[in-house]
Amino acid sequence: MTITDVAQHAGVSTAAVSKVMRNAYGVSTAMKEKVRAAIAELDYRPQAAARGMRGRTYTIGVLLDNIRNTFFADILDGIRDELHASEYTVLIGAAGFGADAQSKTIQSMADRQMDGLILIAPSTPRAEVLAMAETTPTVVIGHHDPSDLHDSVVDADGAGAGLVVDHLVSLGHRKITLVSAQGARSSKWTRTPEIVLTSGYTEAMGRHGLGDQTTVCRVAYSDEGGYKAGMSLLAGEDRPTAVMAGADVAALGVWRAAHELGLRVPEDVSIVGYNNTAVADLATVQLTSVDQAGHNMGATAARLLIERVESRRDHAVQTSMTPRLVVRRSTDAPALRPCPADHSSGMERA
Repeated sequence: MTITDVAQHAGVSTAAVSKVMRNAYGVSTAMKEKVRAAIAELDYRPQAAARGMRGRTYTIGVLLDNIRNTFFADILDGIRDELHASEYTVLIGAAGFGADAQSKTIQSMADRQMDGLILIAPSTPRAEVLAMAETTPTVVIGHHDPSDLHDSVVDADGAGAGLVVDHLVSLGHRKITLVSAQGARSSKWTRTPEIVLTSGYTEAMGRHGLGDQTTVCRVAYSDEGGYKAGMSLLAGEDRPTAVMAGADVAALGVWRAAHELGLRVPEDVSIVGYNNTAVADLATVQLTSVDQAGHNMGATAARLLIERVESRRDHAVQTSMTPRLVVRRSTDAPALRPCPADHSSGMERA
């Protein structure tokens, strides 16, 4: 079955079929319905390799590091919803946290002639991403570093950290600790989400006269990373009264550590996450968290990418989401309570 067969079946030109398949501008709704009906009736499926030789494969590659981070599901939902009426197919590369593995995955996507790439907070060296963006339309989600080569979708992470600190201070907390990602200095990204988040946290603590209470514990944004941080921070007598984590998945790991140590949330320690994932709103969780509009970030990234893939725009843009604090039951005023026995795990802060 060929595109010519589809055109004859629909009673239109092959150029019209091509325009519908490319979701091109200027095609009427009636034409779209006629062509798509013919495609369905004939069970026509254009070969990706053949389409690639003509200049487009209608595939979009999405790179992420951790499929267990539910915030990425929100981003992917946004990408999917934005592209659902188009001919583009989304293929996901879950490469892990390592820069080498991520670089390999990105190169594999390019080798398979994907039309564009969406990279979610990549740890791949910035120089490699810039080199890829010169030949393949690319959107980077998370990193604030400006670029003339790729589009960016970010959250105002500094402002988000300020919302959390302001909220906790208003409840009476003074000893507030941030759990943030480790990052990779060798990657040469200078304004990653964790860097901007830490800067916002430090500025907000200083604004409240709490600069001497500023503490940052660096671990991976995962349940295990949060658990490690929680065991390190909460086991001793001089523990913080509130912990803010840069991702919900890490905040839940801190919560798990608190539970094992016999601490109650929020009576003994308040915990705040970041991302406002669906898990945060579960009745048994009710985690206070910063909503950074993950679905909107994904949809925006997909829209920007297709604009570049289809040559509707030739300059790079950076779009920023406005964070919003969603207060739930995991935060409350600090209470003076007897410290539990020392259950130190022996872990050191990263």
